[in-house]
Amino acid sequence: MLRGSNTTRRATWLAGLAVIAALAVAGCSSSAPGAQSTAPSSMTQANAAAMENPNLDTGTSLGGKPAPDVKLVNQFGQQMSLSQFRGRVVMLSFEDSECTTVCPLTTQSMVLAKELLGKAGASVQLLGVDANPDAIKVADVMDYSRVHGMINQWDFLTGSLTQLRSVWKAYNIDVQIESGQIDHTPALYLIDQQGRLQKVYLTQMAYSSVTQSAQVLATEVASLLPSHPKLKSLESLGTVTAQTPAATVSLPAAGGTGSATAGTVTLGPGQARLVVFFATWLTETSDLNSELASLNSYAKAAAGKHLPALTAVDETVTEPSAAAVTSYLHQLGPLSYPVALDQTGRVADGYGVQDEPWLVLVNKSGKITWQHDGWVSLTALEKAAAAS
Repeated sequence: MLRGSNTTRRATWLAGLAVIAALAVAGCSSSAPGAQSTAPSSMTQANAAAMENPNLDTGTSLGGKPAPDVKLVNQFGQQMSLSQFRGRVVMLSFEDSECTTVCPLTTQSMVLAKELLGKAGASVQLLGVDANPDAIKVADVMDYSRVHGMINQWDFLTGSLTQLRSVWKAYNIDVQIESGQIDHTPALYLIDQQGRLQKVYLTQMAYSSVTQSAQVLATEVASLLPSHPKLKSLESLGTVTAQTPAATVSLPAAGGTGSATAGTVTLGPGQARLVVFFATWLTETSDLNSELASLNSYAKAAAGKHLPALTAVDETVTEPSAAAVTSYLHQLGPLSYPVALDQTGRVADGYGVQDEPWLVLVNKSGKITWQHDGWVSLTALEKAAAAS
């Protein structure tokens, strides 16, 4: 199997076990995936299933220690501090302002968790802290907030590198730059109304667990609110079965894509395919319009050279909404290949997606023969397709 690489700055799941270990030394118990624990007899079947789900972190208790204060500026350049949100439950996450991997999953799980609380969500504050030492301008956190539909839904904080490093240290966030890529601990802290640390969660690189993570977060928040609100909806927290290339899958087609404006798009064995996974928020880090439009050339060449047909898949589970995808595609113009919506993330997980964009070549038997992290030229794409 061939695998390419790119130079897109991205955050990956880094040093999660080190963070858990550090917290354990401080006297905290861990319920992270893989941790050994004995479930009490009163544990519900749902909680037991969550504990066995390798793609879901059910959180590590922090015992109510005071949360270190954070004094930075938000995406509007306004001075903010963690202490000003006393009286609210705070979800505090650490996210790379140019992230194309795990951070969008964290962002979306926060938003969905607040939505699950209904009116009680008004008592919850969403905060992000920039974890990209190379993109710490106010414009950087504003750009991330804009493409994720978060401008007025949270405060994404940044500051000088010295200020940020101080916050990272206080919250056990490991940040590294390796080969031009940003690696950081994808931690999300839950802080109660008195400013005390209750739990820390480590986002897993699994698209299908985004809504499950939201439910876990919302359930814990509800336990901290005086009204103990019921969640608007519940789903199983058990392991979600991924939809691999060996399985036939029908996905809803995205509107506004020219030849694929309605109906469904089918993936699976029986036909060799090039599958391109993307999300509209890639407009922050690449010229997404040009990249998607240029794939028209591959689609045309594939028909004449008998290369694998092209299908694009939007990772809708990380989008502000499916409507946002449709709106974007309408303004993009006609595409000569179908675009499908992966609304659950099961297809992305089944195809091994670890970043956006993610390119996969699959043979007629439903076996992955090539995958690439990032955009490639038409020449390189045709060469890979011909060799697969």
